[in-house]
Amino acid sequence: MKGTLLFCLIVISSIFFYHADGQARKGGMTMAERVQQLSDMAAKKALLKFNGNKFRDYVKSTPRNYSVIVMFTAMAPQRQCMVCKHAHDEFTIVANSFKYSQSYSNKLFFAVVDFDEGSEVFQMMRLNTAPVFIHFPAKGKPKNTDTMDIQRIGFSAESIAKWIGERTDIQIRVFRPPNYSSTLALVFLFIFLAGLLYMRRNNLEFLYNKNLWAVGALFFCFMMVSGQMWNHIRGPPFFHKGQNGQISYIHGSSQGQLVIETYIVMVLNAAVVLGMILLTESANKNTDPKKKKVFAIAGLVLLTVFFSLILSVFRSKTQGYPYSFLFK
Repeated sequence: MKGTLLFCLIVISSIFFYHADGQARKGGMTMAERVQQLSDMAAKKALLKFNGNKFRDYVKSTPRNYSVIVMFTAMAPQRQCMVCKHAHDEFTIVANSFKYSQSYSNKLFFAVVDFDEGSEVFQMMRLNTAPVFIHFPAKGKPKNTDTMDIQRIGFSAESIAKWIGERTDIQIRVFRPPNYSSTLALVFLFIFLAGLLYMRRNNLEFLYNKNLWAVGALFFCFMMVSGQMWNHIRGPPFFHKGQNGQISYIHGSSQGQLVIETYIVMVLNAAVVLGMILLTESANKNTDPKKKKVFAIAGLVLLTVFFSLILSVFRSKTQGYPYSFLFK
């Protein structure tokens, strides 16, 4: 009787450990082996490069006690993904910042899957655009909120780090590598201006030129009104490529914008201002009578056409806006 009971216990234990080991060895490795290999790879390079096999082994395999932030991209020149390189650079900054931070652990890893090295992964995830950032949690499958909305918050390193903190409760302080290009640009600009003033030291009347200062002030206003500060803070994509391959140059929401959209708005505002200047000059008594007519017609055309285009852009971004002129 005791021998039979002992035999049953051995059989039950064997079945239990075989089942547990089979669950842990999905993908050919135990969870401990996967964590160790990921830690070894991350020690060499913070941003891991995955193909289809590695994605299945380290991301899709379960059980898993770590999270993985995966960037799906298409950086090959023939793919013509203009924002992928920029997004990859920002993602690398976040991965390196985490690697050298006090919160670094083997509970979070960063990986990138390129379309030309893992097209089957894109099919598996039903992705037809890039770049895409997805958080694969330690337990369960990714939810809708585990896909980063780069159209709303952009893909700057700071935005990515904040999004990761919301998904994993791991706060990453972004450390950007020193960039001396802006400092050098300011130094060269200062040298250029100092040299110009020195060469013109006997004739500085151009500093009192109202038109020169007016053009500078207008250019600064165009930059600020068009949203360049938003681009600097949020780091939005240059343009948006839809699921059908259609390229959008205007963001479809008033809560976001594209980089190329800011340049379009800047040009439209500049054309409107030019039209107003021409209309003003047409009323100047010192202007030639023949030029007055040309200025008046050209100014009126510029003002009406480009102001109508600005209304059209605003209408496309603000649903329900009732006003339009010339263009819908």
